[in-house]
Amino acid sequence: MKILSISRLLKLATGICEAILGVPFLGASIVLGNLWTPLGFMLIFHIVTLVFTKRDGGSTSGSVLGIITSLIAWIPFVGMVMHIVTAIVLLLSSARSER
Repeated sequence: MKILSISRLLKLATGICEAILGVPFLGASIVLGNLWTPLGFMLIFHIVTLVFTKRDGGSTSGSVLGIITSLIAWIPFVGMVMHIVTAIVLLLSSARSER
């Protein structure tokens, strides 16, 4: 059994979190109910993932997209679409085999 690297686990975790925030009414209620704090948390989470991914030499596109998403997700429908796109990119990136 192959053990996943930290960067792949972080991409998987951030991808799952983004997928949850992308669900139309669930994501909106989480973000609005916590006064946009989840967006700040996700920004930090994406930066940490970016650092670990950069260290491991992996693809950083999902984390960069996640940082952009965290910064503009306060816009109602744009945020939902960005969360979904970011989740797809991160989950596909975490599923790719390492070099």
